[in-house]
Amino acid sequence: MILSPEKDLDVGPILSPGLVVFRDLVEKNLEEMLRVAGSPHRLRPHCKTHKMPALVKMQLDRGVTRHKCATLAEAEMLAQAGAEDIFLAYNPVGPNIGRVVRFVERYPHVRFAVTVDHPQATAALGSALAAAGREVEVLLDIDCGQHRTGVPAGPQAFALYQQMAATRGLVPAGLHVYDGHNHQTDLAERRQAVMASIQPALALRRELQQRGLPVPKVVAGGSGSFPILAALDEPGLELSPGTVIFHDWGYHQTFPDLRFTPAAWLLTRVISRPTPQRVTLDLGYKAVASDPPAGNRVFFPDLPDARCVLQNEEHLVIETTEADRFRPGDALWALPRHICPTCALHREVTVVARGRVVDTWAVAARDRVLTL
Repeated sequence: MILSPEKDLDVGPILSPGLVVFRDLVEKNLEEMLRVAGSPHRLRPHCKTHKMPALVKMQLDRGVTRHKCATLAEAEMLAQAGAEDIFLAYNPVGPNIGRVVRFVERYPHVRFAVTVDHPQATAALGSALAAAGREVEVLLDIDCGQHRTGVPAGPQAFALYQQMAATRGLVPAGLHVYDGHNHQTDLAERRQAVMASIQPALALRRELQQRGLPVPKVVAGGSGSFPILAALDEPGLELSPGTVIFHDWGYHQTFPDLRFTPAAWLLTRVISRPTPQRVTLDLGYKAVASDPPAGNRVFFPDLPDARCVLQNEEHLVIETTEADRFRPGDALWALPRHICPTCALHREVTVVARGRVVDTWAVAARDRVLTL
């Protein structure tokens, strides 16, 4: 059962709609992430969930030296926060190839890697880096069933890895295997699906190594699968949870076996009482991710019967049998179903520790471009 955050917290000064991070719970989630992985050196957590330098530094303080991101802005945020081993799990194309070159020029102390999954993009990336006298590590993106990016582990993947190894400017560094399609709630079913996703990639790795090609690492998994992959004794396996640092309502429902606690909550206030059964809140889809279906974007622990009936840019209308107890200005806690894009909607978060507001943290990488 999820309970609302600290009831004794004075929310009066906190603006709404606002994202509030409970630092004590974040610390517990980080410790659980480390416990599951077994060692900080087996982790390469994804920063796409939080996008905050403060969270990067909390992980660095715990010995987590490898980090993963999805945008060059996130990569730059990681570098500026002190990370020195950064993996951009995204295929650079178009102007982003030039940005990759500028990144390695600006941050020469960073061990930097990207993904590729196409011969043409591989050649273009290598050409740009070689012309600049630079190089980056490259991981081959493996399609293990999501069919979003990557190539299946097989002859096509083998040939592309050979191209990577032969291309000036590129250093073959391994495989990227993200199984974001594995959302089975039953743990046994998920374990079977996760293993079916990773095994072809591991077989490809062995084949590449037998042909004398270096495959030093396999970056794999997400929040739902990394505890399963953590049980594997695979050299160079790096686990990439992301959402678990904050957790959210969606993962709480989907993965009941995970021992993480929601640590980022939305504070909202009543702005109108249009009908006896309705409460209108200042929680529009500019404040909470709208990728879950309408009506399923937030959960109110204090109003379990609340039904979301209307949402616009700045309004969320709910119906509840307890509507009469609310007046304009009253505060209510909401748990987002999808925290990652919700974070990107907020320039900063309010930080609470031990029952009081102690800080604000910038969501620095919410923008597509920082300086590069």
